[in-house]
Order: sequence, then C-alpha cells, then structure tokens
Amino acid sequence: MAQVYAVIAITIALAIEANEWIADEGFGWGWTLGVNALAALVLGAAQHQFGGAIHEGTHFLLFKNRMLNELASDWLAAFPIYTSTYQFRLHHLAHHQFVNDPERDPDIAQLKESGHWLDFPVPSVELLWAFLRRLSPVKLFLFTLFRAKYSAVGFDEHAYIDPESQGSKWPLRVGILYAVAAPIATVETTRFGYPTIGCGLLALATLASIAYLLLAPERAFTQTRLAPVISHRATMISRVVYFALLYGTLTALTVSGIAPAWKYFNLYWVIPLFTSFPLFMMLRQWVQHGNADRGRYTNTRVFLTGPLVRYAVFPWGMDYHLPHHLMASVPHYNLKRLHELMLEDPAYREKGVVLHGFFVGSEGPSALEALGPAHAPLMRERAFVDNAALEYAELRDAAGIAREAARSEKAR
Repeated sequence: MAQVYAVIAITIALAIEANEWIADEGFGWGWTLGVNALAALVLGAAQHQFGGAIHEGTHFLLFKNRMLNELASDWLAAFPIYTSTYQFRLHHLAHHQFVNDPERDPDIAQLKESGHWLDFPVPSVELLWAFLRRLSPVKLFLFTLFRAKYSAVGFDEHAYIDPESQGSKWPLRVGILYAVAAPIATVETTRFGYPTIGCGLLALATLASIAYLLLAPERAFTQTRLAPVISHRATMISRVVYFALLYGTLTALTVSGIAPAWKYFNLYWVIPLFTSFPLFMMLRQWVQHGNADRGRYTNTRVFLTGPLVRYAVFPWGMDYHLPHHLMASVPHYNLKRLHELMLEDPAYREKGVVLHGFFVGSEGPSALEALGPAHAPLMRERAFVDNAALEYAELRDAAGIAREAARSEKAR
C-alpha cells in the first residue's frame, strides 16, 4: 500500500510540475492534454491497486485481526474510491460462490446492466470494436455508476440480501448525498468568493449526516445474510468522517492559497475514477471470466503477463485467478506457489488454462485471443457452486444461503 501511495504522490507531483513547465514555455494545450492523459492512466491503475487491496480485505487476508483487517481495507483503500469493504464483500463472495451463474453472479449482472458484458465468444475484430465503443466517457461513466450500485451502494436482487430485513435506503442516501453534494456546495460557494460560507456548509453537512446516522433506528440499516465485522452504522459514520477530513483539507489548502487542491483532486482523482479505472476493471473482468463456463477448473484462468499489465490489470495476484477461485483463503503473494503445487493435480493440469501474454500470446492464445470462438469451451463442464468461499465469513442466515446454493445447482 505504501508503494501505491508513493506512485500516486509522485505521479501527481510530476504532472503538476510538467503542466507548469508547459505553461511557462508557452507550449500548446495538446501537451497539457497528453501529460494529464498519461497521469490519468497511471492513477487509474493505482485506483485499481486499491481494488486489489480491498479484494484481499474482503477475504480477511490483510490482517489476522478482523477489526484491523476491516479498518485498514476501508480507510486505506475502500473509502478513497468511494466504497466499503463490507459492501464489496457482499458483492464479491456471491461472485465466488456462484461464479459465472448468469442469475446469481453479481459481476455478470453488473456488466450486463451497464452494457459492458459481451456475448462470448467474441471474434478479435468484434472485440476490438466493442472495446473502442466502450472507451467513450459516457460508457465509462455508466460502468462506474453501476459498479457503485453493486459494490458500494448494494442492490436488492442479491443472494445474500435478507428479505425479512430490508431496512431503509435513507442511511445510504444520506451517505451518498454527503459524499457528492457537500463538496459541490463547498467548492461553488468558495469559488464565488464566500469561503467562510463554504466551510460552514461543509461543517454543517458533516454534523447533520453524523447526527442522522447516530440517531437512525437499527431497523433503518439493511441487514444481509453476512454479518458485518463493524456495524453498518459505524462504517457509514467512519466514511463520513473520512470524507470530512479529506474535503476539509482540500478546502483549507485552496482557501489559504497554498495550492488549488480541489482542482487537482478533480483532475487527478475524480477523472481517473470515471475513465481509466473502469477501463482496467472492464478488461480484467472480460479476460478473467469471459468465454468460460461454470466448471471448477474452467471458470477462469491464469495469466502470465509483463509487469505493466500485471500492475494495471491484474493487481494483487489477480493474474493467478484460477488458484484464487479454488482456494480464496490463500493470500495474493502465495498464489503463484499454489498454482505450481496445483499443477501436480491431473485435473488442474489438464483442464486449467494458462495464458502467456495479454495482447499477443507467446505460447498459445493471449488473454484477449482466448475470448474468441476458437477457444470457447467445447463441452461445458458440470457447474461448480463454491460454498467454501464463505468459510471465513460470519453468517447470519446460513439456511437462506444454502437455499440459494441449491437453486443455483438446479439451474445447471
């Protein structure tokens, strides 16, 4: 995590220096656009690295102490990209248990709803055209919006939602309203020459949001079949506090004249969050599970790629995705060794797919080529429902989850 934060700090500092040099030398806006586009790619990859850290926290792999695991994952990675570890866990463990199930895998549901799932197999030319069409700002914005709906806000049609305790949407609405509206009000009032009013609005919004979350009855918070490590109330208040500290710092730096901090935040954090970050996520989700079936050894793959692709597209061991789906309790730094051990298993060695290269394959098809008709599963393997994915989660309604698993098995 320290390395990721260092990359972020160095990239932003270099981009600011480069833009000031371009302005001083009188070069055209094209140079500025190129610098900022390159910075957005690097920072979007760093945001994807945050996703990798949350992924480890989701599987309780950052720290043995669960409270510390949750706090580190939330404060260092999840809150900065506007999500929480628990909401991602709710989304991600269902993906593991019902991997590639078109009805119950939230990853597929989210990609379909945002218009980013493809009808695999997809020929190379069609794949390139589909990729280019999804590079539009509107498409990337929709990807981020629907990703937030599934892994940050939550959604109703979910295998782990407790139908007997739906709760209210108001705690989530208050949190979203604060995260989005408070900075807009603060920035705009400050921009028009009323910094005191802007700071006052931010303070008032912070106190009002925390007061509501403290006083809201427990039934207002939606309950699920997975018990939280930290209560929903405490997590939502923590997120408000995180944003209050962030927004307050940005406002203080801007008002004092030290730096146009809000401008830099929007340029170097918000824009990548809606452009390059979803681009890298979309590419990863396509190659990890696209054109695959629901078999135990055939629902995903192993990707042997170079360091740049590994950093941007496969953070925190996501290149060894097949061994991860087989044993999700193994931390990212041991997945390569797990893969080597699993190769001693005849079924894994015969059925598991190892791809060399992302764009062009050095030994067989590349990650993108594997999405084509020539590499579609010839015979669909028997669907595998991974109930072991929940082995470290505390369940509130194990019977309800078991019923969903049984329905998934019947839908094979």
